[in-house]
Amino acid sequence: MNILVSNDDGVFALGIRTLANALSASGHKVTVVCPDRERSATGHGLTLHRPLRVDPVKGVFDNAVEAWACSGTPSDCVKLALDAVLPATPDFVISGINHGANLGTDVLYSGTVSAAMEGVLENIPAIAISLASFAYQNFDPAAKFAVQLIAKLEKVPLELPILLNVNIPPVAEAEIKAPLIVRQGVRRYFDQFEKRIDPRGKTYYWLAGEVMEEGEAEISVPYEEQTEAKAIEKEILSINTQFTTDVKAIKDNHITITPLQYNLTAYTALEFVRGWAFNLSSRPI
Repeated sequence: MNILVSNDDGVFALGIRTLANALSASGHKVTVVCPDRERSATGHGLTLHRPLRVDPVKGVFDNAVEAWACSGTPSDCVKLALDAVLPATPDFVISGINHGANLGTDVLYSGTVSAAMEGVLENIPAIAISLASFAYQNFDPAAKFAVQLIAKLEKVPLELPILLNVNIPPVAEAEIKAPLIVRQGVRRYFDQFEKRIDPRGKTYYWLAGEVMEEGEAEISVPYEEQTEAKAIEKEILSINTQFTTDVKAIKDNHITITPLQYNLTAYTALEFVRGWAFNLSSRPI
């Protein structure tokens, strides 16, 4: 299999090195195209107003791994790899192993998930994989699971425009519980902006955040008469009883696998919004 590997932690991150080397050792042709520095929480940002630079990387990965460092975002890296660096379309795009969790609403900010989603946008099966801790440094179980998952997907291909968002609990391999297919939960943060003064006397702020609460990702439509929306909501509730959330499962030391899509339509709200009255003829000119 030809596999493109990227990340948002940069070319020197231990997670991407462990992943790329493990995939290569299992017999895959691995090409790394990733940021030349830390690019976490860049979301699906693209570089439009300055040139992208890409340089070969030697001595970081195993000799069989071809590696490139790009000056852009994670999404830039995958787009550039697919359109300019790789001689042919890869069989898979894998992003990670991320240093830190990508659970619940983290995926909206995640450069790791966005890099994988760029593969989905090009109809290439994709995986985002994260180790759910910034401090824990044993990436071997995550890399081993990535190899196993690729082997599984070779036999049972992804035939939908989705990516698999995988999170690995930060515990010893013997304590990791069986993988669960889960739905996206919610992680809300209490944002803290620390005010500081630079050496030139100018004010700047340093953003930090702590998880405040966790919950469900679905929205509820408030009007009973929206029968079509209620039918959809009923189906969602039925699914929710069958699948726990990623944020809950990771607490129990399960590997979590969440299928994600780029279509963000809130289907339960379509009928509700369609009921609004817009009088465009009376708009100001």
